[in-house]
Amino acid sequence: MTDDAPKSMIQLAREDGAHHTVPPVDLGARVRELRKARAWTLEQAASQAGLARSTLSKIENGQMSPTYDALKKLAVGLEITIPQLFTPPASDQINGRMALTRMGEGTAKATTTYEHELLADSLRKKQMLPYRARIRARAMEEFDGWVRHDGEEFLYVLTGVVKLFTEFYEPIEMRRGDSAYYDAAMGHNVISTSAEDATILWVTSLV
Repeated sequence: MTDDAPKSMIQLAREDGAHHTVPPVDLGARVRELRKARAWTLEQAASQAGLARSTLSKIENGQMSPTYDALKKLAVGLEITIPQLFTPPASDQINGRMALTRMGEGTAKATTTYEHELLADSLRKKQMLPYRARIRARAMEEFDGWVRHDGEEFLYVLTGVVKLFTEFYEPIEMRRGDSAYYDAAMGHNVISTSAEDATILWVTSLV
């Protein structure tokens, strides 16, 4: 997909999304979070769970340790399992996350063979790295060997004509609208074969 600089780009994205030790869950705060995520009042949530409003209020404020029976009622009322009461939402699964990148407003990263424009660069802890690339290279000799990295990769041709070289397959010519999905640990490089530099959309998994 990329030579030395893009490899570093992928490595940095992975490091940015590294998992950290998760602290113990505050049950009261977790129950309040789940209730508010459903836009329920204390009365509505207590009714759903078959608990007294005062009991639920004390649980949320850490003034009462619920019995196992109360935990079961809470889980049923919130339509989740008991373990989920003690499991915080993953930090990389925040509801409503979005990043808009206007044409030409991505983060530029240029190399001798590709010009990259990172998309959604403001989002941290992403599961994938999307970017638009202009393919400068016209021959395999312009690369310093195969590019390989962890994960999987999706390539979609936006303009021009490219040739996808891979370690275990014959070279493939691809035109606008063509796409390929492959194991990024397999050696791979892309060159333009059209008169103009081809442009492609690349999406690399970071897990």
